Amino acid sequence: MADLTPEEQKRRRSRSIAIALALAGLVALFYILTIAKMGPQVLQRAI
Repeated sequence: MADLTPEEQKRRRSRSIAIALALAGLVALFYILTIAKMGPQVLQRAI
């Protein structure tokens, strides 16, 4: 793998952080939508 300049390393790190945040946002969205579809009764069930 070729050595990257400091600017390229900074750009790659920024892009990686943006991708990680977008992925975390999607995971949170799917989680919230799943809980919303199940409705509030999911919290009332017996354990």
